[in-house]
Amino acid sequence: MQTNLKLDKVALITGGASGIGLSIAEKMYAAGCQIAIADIDEKKARSAVDSMEARDSQKKIAIQADLSNFASIREMVAVCQKELGAVDILVNNAGFQHVSPIETYDPATFQKMIEVMLVGPFVATQAVFAQMKQRGWGRIINISSINGKIGAPFKAGYCSAKHGIIGLTRVTAMEAADSGVTCNAICPGYVDTPLVRNQLADLAKSYQVPEEEVLEEVILRNVPQHRLLEAGEIGEFAVFLASDQAAAITGQAINISGGYVMH
Repeated sequence: MQTNLKLDKVALITGGASGIGLSIAEKMYAAGCQIAIADIDEKKARSAVDSMEARDSQKKIAIQADLSNFASIREMVAVCQKELGAVDILVNNAGFQHVSPIETYDPATFQKMIEVMLVGPFVATQAVFAQMKQRGWGRIINISSINGKIGAPFKAGYCSAKHGIIGLTRVTAMEAADSGVTCNAICPGYVDTPLVRNQLADLAKSYQVPEEEVLEEVILRNVPQHRLLEAGEIGEFAVFLASDQAAAITGQAINISGGYVMH
């Protein structure tokens, strides 16, 4: 998708230092946004910001933020507002993966995944929601997953959080319906990012197949297009959802999965 859309907005992207988050930040910046990249790893966030070509008319900043900490989330929004202005576009993307059978799944890790990928986006939304509604314009884009629509073995925490954020998306959209604010979830399939690559060894162990066969036997065999997606495909679609052309799209959980999930 080539949107070629122009956005004169302030965009805050969590988990923006790599993978899908970085691609969204790059595409938003290319479309004209002022960009705040928030990440738990401040060094990586700053490196991501520095990797984008400087433009006189656009600011880009890095913010250290822990999405499992309420105070850190609120401070993230406050810093963005101070440095760039009120948040027009919030992209709740931060997350991580853990692969393990339920019998051995660490409850603390399960809880941490819910905190980062569901409670954190709620608190971030809460921090920007009133101002967006008062201004009569806003975009909240939650990064869910195909695992927000279907279960996957050995991913109890991830699937639970990603299912939950679709519910949060729908409630947010309903509460914002007459305000000019929209909220949607993007549900990517397998994207060629560190999050996917770094889980291959654990998937091999869980499925009891050689690691060199995991991509083909566990992942791509379920994808009709038989390929990993590129992060830029998610970034381009996020720009579209943030544009005025998508003003009537709200409360949706939209798959970008190469046909893996069709509902």
